[in-house]
Amino acid sequence: MPHLFDSLTLREVTLANRIVVSPMCQYSCANGLASDWHLVHLGSRAVGGAGLVFTEAAAVTPGGRISPQDLGIWDDEHVEVFQRIVAFVKAQGSAVGIQIAHAGRKASMRRPWEELASISESHGGWQPIGPTTDSFAAEYKTPRAMNRSDIAEVIDAFGRAAARARTAGFDVLEIHAAHGYLLHEFLSPLSNTRTDPYGGRFESRIRLVLDVVDAVRGEWPERLPLFVRISATDWTPDGWDIEQSVALAKQLRSRGVDLVDCSSGGNVPGAAIPVGPGYQVPLSARIRREAQVPTGAVGLITTPSQADQVVRNGDADCVLLARELLRDPYWPLHAARDLGIAATWPAQYLRAAPAGSLPRS
Repeated sequence: MPHLFDSLTLREVTLANRIVVSPMCQYSCANGLASDWHLVHLGSRAVGGAGLVFTEAAAVTPGGRISPQDLGIWDDEHVEVFQRIVAFVKAQGSAVGIQIAHAGRKASMRRPWEELASISESHGGWQPIGPTTDSFAAEYKTPRAMNRSDIAEVIDAFGRAAARARTAGFDVLEIHAAHGYLLHEFLSPLSNTRTDPYGGRFESRIRLVLDVVDAVRGEWPERLPLFVRISATDWTPDGWDIEQSVALAKQLRSRGVDLVDCSSGGNVPGAAIPVGPGYQVPLSARIRREAQVPTGAVGLITTPSQADQVVRNGDADCVLLARELLRDPYWPLHAARDLGIAATWPAQYLRAAPAGSLPRS
């Protein structure tokens, strides 16, 4: 079986190892534009040796932001700023990816380190949209139920975002269909009670995700991989679950999706989530096995041996780290040392590297 530091090839992109920087919102933009914070934040993880570095979720429309400080890719002016970041990350030997998203009914909120509250339109907020007029929770705004024109506009926005990502030079693109944001809202019967062709039975609830995948794959180069992040279960009775996730993953594979990024939860407040080390790994393993599609595992994967075992056991093809890479941007270099792997180091840092380390080309 492969191990954590084996390369991974998807279409024409080869990752130097199986360590992926998970998309992590930074809430540090003005008008959706990436800043020096993003260059340093993402660049540090590339210097630290991750095989693939993802941006945070980039909104495909202004109204698709979680907060006014979210990253965006709804306008051509975003592309030039991304190009600088993309070039730096690639120069460190990492592949670079972007996650594109729409927050749906969870939009127009304050940043997480501020008060849990929505933002009024008089203070720069906006009315969210969603499958229905049901809000996520009391602190969130009541969304406007999307009509067919709204749905068509969102599908088109995802396609146009993919075209901009291509121009910016990204290697990998991920569609965000997890954590209670718009695409997940349509997937789950707990949030999608529509009676039109985009709601009701399973085939109708997955329609928006499939339409978005088709629009994105139509703009995203055939030679480059496409990921989709899903919440594999709502952790709530009668909600979206692992069986539906397996069925969806089979359809995603047939539509040109190269990897399913397996997270969970986020669509229902108060869900009983059994949080613990590697608690989402079994979801990744089951989707990989039953849908016969590459997967990524994410969630409380913290130690090198734990991450290595996920790959060696065939539970996932890569691991996505979030908080652990916030604590230690150089986790991949330290993990290689702990696992006895000769990693390449930036030439500028080679004097601090373990004996036998080689400079990165």
